[in-house]
Amino acid sequence: MTTPAMTTPLVRSAPSPTGYLHIGNARSALFNWLYARRHGGRFLLRFDDTDLTRSTPEFAAAIAEDLAWLGIRPDAVISQSQRLALYDKAAARLRASGRLYPCYETADELDRRRKRQLARGLPPVYDRAALNLTDEDRARLEAEGRRPHWRFKLDARVVAWNDLVRGKAHVDCASLSDQVLIREDGSYLYHLPSVVDDAETGITHIIRGEDHVTNTAVHIQIFEALGAALPVFAHHNLLTTVSGEGLSKRLGHLSLRGLRESGIEALAVAALATLTGSSDAVRPVSSLDELAGLVDLAHVSRAPAKFDEHELETLSARTLHQLPLAAVTERLAALGVPATEPFWLAMRGNLARLDEAASWWRVVSGPIDPVVVDAPLAATAASLLPPEPFDATTWKSWTQVVSAATGLKGRALFMPLRQALTGLDHGPELAALLPLIGREKVLKRLAGEAA
Repeated sequence: MTTPAMTTPLVRSAPSPTGYLHIGNARSALFNWLYARRHGGRFLLRFDDTDLTRSTPEFAAAIAEDLAWLGIRPDAVISQSQRLALYDKAAARLRASGRLYPCYETADELDRRRKRQLARGLPPVYDRAALNLTDEDRARLEAEGRRPHWRFKLDARVVAWNDLVRGKAHVDCASLSDQVLIREDGSYLYHLPSVVDDAETGITHIIRGEDHVTNTAVHIQIFEALGAALPVFAHHNLLTTVSGEGLSKRLGHLSLRGLRESGIEALAVAALATLTGSSDAVRPVSSLDELAGLVDLAHVSRAPAKFDEHELETLSARTLHQLPLAAVTERLAALGVPATEPFWLAMRGNLARLDEAASWWRVVSGPIDPVVVDAPLAATAASLLPPEPFDATTWKSWTQVVSAATGLKGRALFMPLRQALTGLDHGPELAALLPLIGREKVLKRLAGEAA
């Protein structure tokens, strides 16, 4: 196994392709991606797909697609299902050193044993009875049709590390059961493949949720037993709903796929997912590089981070309002909207979702059915409309002249003109819209003609 190169950070996200990513999964992936961006490092996407009964290529493709929507594009992609020979080799090494031993208890037997321990006031820790089995005992059990699962023998000591989020952290492994690394059918659970891959690929920093703190103590012992260099660890707090419930893949409304389909801005998702639960205020950003400059693991709180999806809607709109044209050009084109600077600057502050730009493009380009509620005002306004070219000052100078001619002011003047020019009673500033609509369409709409 290779030793991690500490000069350039190499981080990873390791989702299991057993469902769609939700916002909690995205939080970990983003922390890793942003850390790599901030420190000039690299990002590895690893599919933890050793559970062949639940993992599917379709979910793997969906995860990659959702991460790409967020702006996360890995430097490399690997799948654990293609690396089983590495795990076999590591398991053989652990067996040879006496750290991996076979156990023959069934799930029911283990459950009854735990209940007896609890009834006696003892912690429900595996008692290592399997270590007392003789070769004859194991042969007899296997002759009965039992197949062993394999546990990693933990050293009964305190494992400590300096955590980039939590500071000095430690776990007393004497209070833990020896972890099962290999099932009865020979398939691997999470722990051994994770450590082997982190070591073999040279991962320098493991950034993951605080629900892995105990796993980290176990993994450190596995790293050491395999003679591998230890990475740096960081355990961030977990996202919950506003009511304090944990997030899961079953919450489809908070899946990245669901958020994307509802028109939420990816940058808003990234900002709220990573800045929530930190000392840095949640704010809109114009790029992931900007966000990378804001997200600091040392500022992440130890308290749970409550994710408010209603706040996400507001942040999404605020994100749109400050995005430059270059950031939305391709998406506007996909909506059939010509990407011009005047149009985008006129519209963006009025959008809650980007797809609303298509409706405003129809208002500008026509034809629309104008709403003429004050025909005398419309006729006077048409007669006083100045020649082109129009610019940002035309609306003010034109309406001042119309106001002087009609005696109308404020809403009584502006609302009928808005309705005639746009067919609506709301929208962007007409000073910006007027040059986009153009003199010919303005005159037709003031006359009540579709244009």
